[in-house]
Amino acid sequence: MTFAGDPLEARATVRRAVEDGLADLPHDVIVLVGVSGGADSLALARAAGELDRRVAAGIIDHGLQPDSAEVAQTAAHACAEMGLDPVIVERVQVSATGVGPEAAAREARRVALVDIADRLGASAILLAHTRDDQAETVLLRLARGSGARSLAAMAPVAGRWRRPLLDIPRDVVRASVADLSTWEDPHNDDPAYARTRVRHGALPALTDALGPDVVSGLARSARMLGDDAEALEALARESARALVDAEGTLDVVALAALPRALRTRIIRDAAIAAGCPAGSLTSAHIDRVEVLVTDWHGQGGVDLPGGLAGERAYGRLAIRRVPPVAERRRHDREE
Repeated sequence: MTFAGDPLEARATVRRAVEDGLADLPHDVIVLVGVSGGADSLALARAAGELDRRVAAGIIDHGLQPDSAEVAQTAAHACAEMGLDPVIVERVQVSATGVGPEAAAREARRVALVDIADRLGASAILLAHTRDDQAETVLLRLARGSGARSLAAMAPVAGRWRRPLLDIPRDVVRASVADLSTWEDPHNDDPAYARTRVRHGALPALTDALGPDVVSGLARSARMLGDDAEALEALARESARALVDAEGTLDVVALAALPRALRTRIIRDAAIAAGCPAGSLTSAHIDRVEVLVTDWHGQGGVDLPGGLAGERAYGRLAIRRVPPVAERRRHDREE
């Protein structure tokens, strides 16, 4: 879909969105804009630079394309002309060990932006995700069978991270910089990436089949699921206080009596509190630990990421650091 309105109207829409997204911050704090040189991030940078605020730019060169350094310097020059100061270019090493290249680049970018924000003392880091990006994320996570928190996709505000354009259609954002020279990441057209297939195949097919409101509907679902997830997580934290003892173990009878939506959240929170890496803890791990509560017949413990295990004993569920279950079983056999 292409924006058919006035580019100046689009520019004003983007500027209002950024102004609203920063309205709760004092005007004298520094905000950092993450800039790639693409149309979305340059639209965000220009809108932020037009506000009466201290705005810096962080440009991350991933080194994934032969001309990446040139792209970064072009983006830096554009940001400087827009009045952003300072404009900082950082070169990062992307290691895809254990994850896909897209995820590795995203993580490297996040780490670098946080480092820049820390050095500047920035109160917020702005990212240029649009409503279309949100819809794509929801579809990708639906395909993976994700829960409410994951389907809530990207939050407008998450700590220092802010996405002020999350309710603005991509075509409006791009129309706002129609007068600028922008860069297009070649990965955005590479069908090897799932997001590219969703952007150019799945979403257009859904729009053709169901009408033009599909993108806004998916984004609206993400917002509602985010509200639901926050409420359930608050209830889970409140319920957990009555279940946990001084050693951090949980009363399995009381845990079993709770709705599953609360029970699984309490188990997940307990695992993370015990030291499980949140990014490695999957729903399959939680399901296996939950069986110790809901279908107990004397079975052994459940291995969890980070060298931990979930175990049931004497009516309590404990998640603690222990040797792997397989190692313990081998030790038992040797004895």
